[in-house]
Amino acid sequence: LLFLRLLAKLEDHNEPQVACYITAPSIIVQKLACRIINSMSSLIVSNSEELVSNVISIECLDTRTKIPFPVIIAIPFSAQYRGNYRDIMVKISDTGLCYGYISPVSLEGYYGGRKGTFAEVKVYRLGVYSVISCLRKETFTVPKKGLSIKLSMDSRISLSYLAGSFNASIIVQSKVQPIDTSLLSIIKSKEDIFHSIVSTSPLVHMLHPSTQPFRKPVFITLPCPPNPDKKCQGDETDHRRPASASVSKTATVHRIQTMSASVKKHRDVVKETLTLIGYKSKEEEWTVLENISVKNIQNGLIAFEMTEHLDKFIVLRLTSTMDNRHMINFICILEEAICYTMVNVVVHHKKEDVHNAVVVVVPSKHLRWELMALREEGFRGPPEPSEEISMREGEQLILRFNGNISSLGNKKDLQRLTFHAQRKNRLELQLKEIDEFGNYCSPHYKGSVIFYKLTKKEISEYLKQPIQPIDYQHQTPVCKLPLTLPKRERIINHPSSVKKVLTASTAEPFFDKVLYWLAEELSEEDVALLFLSLPIRRSTIQLVKLKSPDNLTDQIYELLSMWKKCLPTSSDKIRLLSRHLCRSGREDLAEELKIKQKNKGTTYN
Repeated sequence: LLFLRLLAKLEDHNEPQVACYITAPSIIVQKLACRIINSMSSLIVSNSEELVSNVISIECLDTRTKIPFPVIIAIPFSAQYRGNYRDIMVKISDTGLCYGYISPVSLEGYYGGRKGTFAEVKVYRLGVYSVISCLRKETFTVPKKGLSIKLSMDSRISLSYLAGSFNASIIVQSKVQPIDTSLLSIIKSKEDIFHSIVSTSPLVHMLHPSTQPFRKPVFITLPCPPNPDKKCQGDETDHRRPASASVSKTATVHRIQTMSASVKKHRDVVKETLTLIGYKSKEEEWTVLENISVKNIQNGLIAFEMTEHLDKFIVLRLTSTMDNRHMINFICILEEAICYTMVNVVVHHKKEDVHNAVVVVVPSKHLRWELMALREEGFRGPPEPSEEISMREGEQLILRFNGNISSLGNKKDLQRLTFHAQRKNRLELQLKEIDEFGNYCSPHYKGSVIFYKLTKKEISEYLKQPIQPIDYQHQTPVCKLPLTLPKRERIINHPSSVKKVLTASTAEPFFDKVLYWLAEELSEEDVALLFLSLPIRRSTIQLVKLKSPDNLTDQIYELLSMWKKCLPTSSDKIRLLSRHLCRSGREDLAEELKIKQKNKGTTYN
């Protein structure tokens, strides 16, 4: 056996990259073809899965070759989240999109002379492979004598099966989906009816054999955070010292009665209820289990006895009663919201070449770090990042350009970007103007990029045929970001006689020196007031900031030079500039400007 690497070309890239490492006889490896097919990534992930690698396809070019299975394949991956609740698995599929899962033999190793994260698996057939992050599945056996177990993904979750709970030994599968408190806050902010829900337990998936009914109840313990307001209210105890050490018996009795009434009233205020809600696959619906009593134990733990098969269950902590249909509605909204991630769309330009742009879709909680990383790469705004958008794993954004700006190689005005929460969602663009004589009233070309969202269902519909603009333009765009490109200064060749006249009339070395001196003297606050007085467009200011984001002096000088070019040749530029300086509160600079002109001895137009 030989250890070899398989190279593959990434779509839209010329340079091949390492797709995987394979251990097999060299004569076999030479007949294998490997491709990176990330265009299929939307169809690979399902339910709570997240893609953490490229999607690769391996096939044998010679159908007569007999491959000595098993073959060891190591696929590089990068997972941002490696908590107790999630596992790394390799997903294999065939051309018919029938999936199977393989547990990696190892997740780290030395390949290609470097140590990294590689999902190493033994495969018995060739097909399409990808590394995914999915909810950890724990399987255990419950014997007839009973079992007490704490789940490995969360030791606070325990299950106690009494002896004789089932007629025979059974195999149980479990998964745990934690509920983020921020997600609960978002749902409550959108629906006032859910305000009384203060916390929830994790969403637990349990699979018992349906042929084995419960003969005895199963005792289950779950974490469910306590009401934070209850602790604050409970601390409101009167610890003041009496005014006198000797207190009459009557006063003492009165004080005890008052405190007793206060505690009774406080208990009425913070009275809570714990409600168990379960999902039964036979009925295909959620049910509020009012006949099961859920009790507080300690330290945010709750317990109850389960007497029937529940495929999924969750406990709600309520501060007041809520109608059953509202609780069912909340669970349905929560299940849907778990699958979505709030993201921002960022479009930045390269500092050295504003025609070189990048589109990034980044989770909102990582937006700050992504902007810092783009800045280190030399990318800058504007435009500002978009508002938050909710996207599901595997959904796509379609880019459509509008106005006088498009991108090179843009086929039928259509480009896609697939979202994966744990991968870099990035698209490189080379922008260009459509009409070089367009936007004649503006110092730059104007356009915008509009984003439409494609769901996974829509993606599968357009799998066999290319999507056309008419298929999605009826939808409401999820966001729209403005684009600008600077206009190139045209060089006009004049006759030599005309050049002499132009040189005499337009050469103004003194005024250019004055403008640069002024740019060095003005502060950022002065500039803001001055440009409110000068007739300079806001878009022009943003464009100049884009070209020189780190040099305030250069920005001011370029803007003042652009203002000078817009003035008639015969105008007294020194007098006009002095007037605007006075309006912006810098009379001292206006006086110094007049002194410089007087010392020069000549009025420069």
